[in-house]
Amino acid sequence: MTPLVSIIVPTRNSAVVLQACLNSIKQQTYKNIELVIVDNNSTDNTLVIAKSFTNQVFSKGPERSAQRNLGARQAHGDYLLFIDSDMKLSPQVVASCVEKIQNNPQTKAIIIPEESFGEGFWAQCKKLERSFYIGVDWMEAARFFTRDAFEEASGFDENMISGEDWDLSQRVGKKYPIDSIDQFIYHNEGKVSLRQIIKKKFYYARNLTQYQSVPANKIKLKYQASIKKRYLLFLSDRKKLFSTPLTSAGMLFMKSCEFGFGGVGYLFGKIKAKRRQ
Repeated sequence: MTPLVSIIVPTRNSAVVLQACLNSIKQQTYKNIELVIVDNNSTDNTLVIAKSFTNQVFSKGPERSAQRNLGARQAHGDYLLFIDSDMKLSPQVVASCVEKIQNNPQTKAIIIPEESFGEGFWAQCKKLERSFYIGVDWMEAARFFTRDAFEEASGFDENMISGEDWDLSQRVGKKYPIDSIDQFIYHNEGKVSLRQIIKKKFYYARNLTQYQSVPANKIKLKYQASIKKRYLLFLSDRKKLFSTPLTSAGMLFMKSCEFGFGGVGYLFGKIKAKRRQ
């Protein structure tokens, strides 16, 4: 039995990375796949690339949660996989996810570990950072779901701009087992600067209030936003840290900047939320 798997990809001005993402989907060893792309008003060549791979291209905004939910509604698969346009799948990701659930029908969602890649020093720092999170439950979130579990959880919370993937994974995990596979998603950081990293962290931290308003998420956020927890995690593998001392020093400096500017962004978000009340 080879059930249909729908892969949903939200896009926004993704032309630089989209071709590689969609090629990795096309090269999956598991072939019963449906590709659904949901674009958010791209002004570059994104739509041309998307339509060369599938006729299921839709438009929705303003953020990824709304795009993903629309993609799920348009999809026909028994299983749903959500990836971003700057990601690539290793060839056996889908096959491994399907096999894992078919071997244990109680499992309703799968975590796929991520590995970063990119150009330049800061991309290498991101790659090193990401390597510490594999198998850490408070840092990873499921991306592959059975349709029934996804719909029972009412999909992604469209009021969330930050933490929406953790939130959905948490809601599904309350009722059903979540497993993981040993195949990887590769996340393209591009040629990223420290300024871009900090700006991105500020934006998402500023929009954390909705994620934090859910009690279960608030507990998880205490781990995710804890400098102490994060640095203890890094120090748990000193061999890895000391094997690349310059990159490790850069990563620790980068994380310190992220925590600092993220904290400022979070305070901005809290003030803004109070003014709305």
